[in-house]
Amino acid sequence: MSITSRWIDIAAGNDSFEGYLALPKSGKGPAVIIVQEIFGVNSHIRSVADQYAQDGYIALAPDIFWRTQPRVELAYAGADRDKGIEILQKTNVDLAVADIGASAQALRAMPEVTGKVAAIGYCFGGRLAYLAAAQRTVDGAVAYYGGGIQNHLDLAAQIKVPMQFHYAELDQGIPLDAVGQVKERFAGRDDAEFHLYPNADHGFNCPDRASYNQHAAALAHGRTLTFLGERL
Repeated sequence: MSITSRWIDIAAGNDSFEGYLALPKSGKGPAVIIVQEIFGVNSHIRSVADQYAQDGYIALAPDIFWRTQPRVELAYAGADRDKGIEILQKTNVDLAVADIGASAQALRAMPEVTGKVAAIGYCFGGRLAYLAAAQRTVDGAVAYYGGGIQNHLDLAAQIKVPMQFHYAELDQGIPLDAVGQVKERFAGRDDAEFHLYPNADHGFNCPDRASYNQHAAALAHGRTLTFLGERL
C-alpha cells in the first residue's frame, strides 16, 4: 500500500491519548480528523482513515473513548453494540469535543500538515464534529448521520466554518423532522450543505454493517471530497 499508518500520542492537558494516523503517499497535505462511532477506532474507522490518506489527506482517528476503555474495538451488533452504548453513556461529551480540538492542535503542529484541518464524523462522531465546528477548533466539518445534532441547534450560530450534513431517509434514530429542523436552522447559509439519501439507513457508509448501502456510501464520499476540495 502506498500510504503509511501508525498510532501516535496526542497531548490532552497533563495527559495523553492515542490516535490512528494515516499518511498519504506524498507524506504531506491538508488534514482530516476521522471521528469514530460508538464502536471505537475499529478496523472500519481505520479503513476510513486509510481511504482519506489514499485521497491525499493526513487522516487522524483519535481514540475518543480513551478515558473509559482505551483502544476499544467493537463490532456492530449484539453484546458489542451494548458495550458501545454503555461506554457512550460514561463519556463526557465536552471532554470528547476537547479531544477533537487537541487532535486538531496535534495535526497543526505536524510538519506533514500543509493545509487546513477538517473533522469528518460518523453517528456519535457526527455530533462531535458539529460541536467541534461550534467551538471553532476545526476549519470545516462533515457529519454523517450525526445523532442528536437537532438537540444542539442553539450552537448553530456559533458555527462560522463550512459544514456538510449527510442523512439517511430511513434512519429511525434521526427522523426526517429532526433532519428538517437542522436544515431549517442552516437555511440561507451558503457554507452549509445538506444531502439526504433515499432508501438508505443509519450507518450506510460502513461495509461491516447490515445497513451498508454502496450507492449512498460512494455518493457521500464523492460529495465529501468535493466539499473538502472546494471549501478547504
